[in-house]
Amino acid sequence: MNQIIIDVRTPEEWATGHADTTRLIPLDVLEQHISSLQGYEKIKIVCRSGARAEHAAGILRMHGFQQVENLGPWQNALA
Repeated sequence: MNQIIIDVRTPEEWATGHADTTRLIPLDVLEQHISSLQGYEKIKIVCRSGARAEHAAGILRMHGFQQVENLGPWQNALA
């Protein structure tokens, strides 16, 4: 399955630690990157606690993405 894990934290938060398997797309610019996500069947999202990831999931669903999963804290992408 073609999938991606995106981290919606700020670049400053990302710099303090992140999973190598994630792509940084801060929440405040997520809608500007919708077209770059079109090829993915499943999108998993992480942030600091899960709250911004849930907001991002809602945005993606509004844009027609159906397989969107909030993984919660970014450390969950390490597993």
